[in-house]
Order: sequence, then structure tokens, then C-alpha cells
Amino acid sequence: MKNGKANEMREDIESILVSEEELAEICDRLATEITEDYKNSDRKLVLICILKGSLMFTSELLKRIELPLEIDFMKASSYGARTVSSGIINIHLDIKRDDMEEVDFILIEDIIDSGNTLSHLVRYLKERGAASVRTCTLLDKPERRTVDFTPDYRGKIIPDKFVVGFGLDYDEKYRNLPFVGILKPEVYSE
Repeated sequence: MKNGKANEMREDIESILVSEEELAEICDRLATEITEDYKNSDRKLVLICILKGSLMFTSELLKRIELPLEIDFMKASSYGARTVSSGIINIHLDIKRDDMEEVDFILIEDIIDSGNTLSHLVRYLKERGAASVRTCTLLDKPERRTVDFTPDYRGKIIPDKFVVGFGLDYDEKYRNLPFVGILKPEVYSE
């Protein structure tokens, strides 16, 4: 990213919170944990990428898991263009499967704040008959939790700052930054 608009995006970043190198290390570690946990399972392993923010993380994780697996997509939101969760979960894209009882699902999320979205999706998939449902998040802000929820796989605990990059956005911008950075407050409080 060497053009003017790329520089403008970077100028909106207060500081880099998770570097490209650390992101690679996190993906390596989580993929190793998942591979180890599921290597003896006789069920299908399906990663569910929670769109849109988890796309980059899921892609990197997928390349590193050394098991046969499938990928599927769900889109759920509780934010819109806001910086704080509304608490209301909307499923915009759902998975369609007839073999739920034969599948170990791992929901892949970019960040957990309140925990509402993932706890809702875990319950939802279990009610539909999934053999098992686990969760994996790149970033976790446990101090923002409003429900009792702990991810099964966690990349990094971060402070209560508004972050963008590596798939995370503010109003659909900044997803393509190769790192996770803290967005300057003046950008989203205008």
C-alpha cells in the first residue's frame, strides 16, 4: 500500500496492536491446537467463517490446519455502522446442511466483545442438531462481556479499544490493513 489513500488509512491508526508477524504466530498456534484436538475425530470438521470480518483470519487458519475439513459461511451482526453492539443478533446468511449430527463445527470470529453473537450462534447450531460446536476468535475483549461466554480457542486478549485491520472494519473501511491497529477516536466519533 504505497498510494495516497493507503497512507490516509494508516494515518487514521493510533498504533499497531497486533503486527503481521504476531498474526501469523497466532494463526500457527491456533491451527496446531485445532489439529491436535480433532485429529482422532471420525466426524466431519467444518469451519464456519462469520462474515465479513473473519474472512482474512479464517483464510489464514484454514491454510494451517492439517486435517480434512470443509468451510461454510454465516453472516450475523449486532453492530451495523456503530462501534457498540446493539445486543440484537440478526442472521443474514445461514448454513444449509442435512448432516448436522455428523459435524463438528468451529465458528470462526474476528473479535468477541459482548459475547452475544457467538453465544447466540452456538445455541442456534446446537438446537439444529450439530454434533459439536466450538468457537475460535482472533481477538477477545473479555472486559466487554455482557453474557457468560469464553471462546474455546482464543488468539489474543486485547484492551477495550476500537480496532481495525486484518478483516476488522469501521463502517466497511480498513479491513485490508495487514495488521490490527487501534483506530483514532476522532475517526469514529465525528
